[in-house]
Amino acid sequence: MTMTRVSELVPWRELPVQYRSRINRWIYWIALVTVVFARPLAQLVVHSIQHDLHSHIPLVPVAVIYLFAIQPRPALDSGRSIGGAIAVAVLGVGAVVAALTLGARLSLNDYLALMTVGYVSFVAAGGFVFLGARWMRAAAFPVMFLLFMVPLPDAAVNWVEQMLMLLSADVAAWFFAATGTPVVRDGTIFRLPTIILEVARECSGIRSTWVLFITSLAASHMFLTSTWRRLILVAFVIPLGIVRNGFRILVIGLLCVHVGPHMIDSFIHHHGGPIFFALSLVPLFLLLASLRRTERRP
Repeated sequence: MTMTRVSELVPWRELPVQYRSRINRWIYWIALVTVVFARPLAQLVVHSIQHDLHSHIPLVPVAVIYLFAIQPRPALDSGRSIGGAIAVAVLGVGAVVAALTLGARLSLNDYLALMTVGYVSFVAAGGFVFLGARWMRAAAFPVMFLLFMVPLPDAAVNWVEQMLMLLSADVAAWFFAATGTPVVRDGTIFRLPTIILEVARECSGIRSTWVLFITSLAASHMFLTSTWRRLILVAFVIPLGIVRNGFRILVIGLLCVHVGPHMIDSFIHHHGGPIFFALSLVPLFLLLASLRRTERRP
């Protein structure tokens, strides 16, 4: 198989005509698939606006375009990878058929999840057809990043929320003990001197943890090269999210004890999520900087 070699630094307009032509065909294919899936995609946008957990979804295509723009331009296969196209197309057809067949028995969230898997699969299938397997392998991360358009299924959300609730409660209990705050714990319920706090589903921190996970993946891809360093950064997100959530519970509890029970209705409780999310970015990027510094050493 012959390959079209392309310099990593060549601007788009200076690329070979054949290279640009085949990429343009894939773009036309994506536009066609988008038109076909226009209705579920429009529903997905509305769904993401109405649910905080999925509010990142409209930004995913923008992030994917940026990831494609900054990555080196891979070599182009002279032929098409029909096998790869069929494999992902079968997945897409299966997801769409399941969504249409089970539609009445699925929640809107799960229906949109299946339809979005179908959409992403057909987009990827076009890449295999027009650009070939090697190009798609080199562009695997941006293509796979499109999967973050898929809403988390209801079952996965329930399981993750339960896990985060319990683990956050464990960390919060340790924080209360470390600060010498009198507390009686019963599962996810904390009896403090002035108030009883319950770590409810809304307090699980699933949204900020999910966004933190996506951020760590993108950052590891852009700034790190070794696989094990990338894994360390991404794995760090889970304990970081749990500690952040436990710390938030501690802060709200201490405010209720030392300022007054009315702090349960304060801004820090109902709208303080972005503040604690921003705080959690500090150790994440400090770790990223440390890992990147070790990569630069001979």
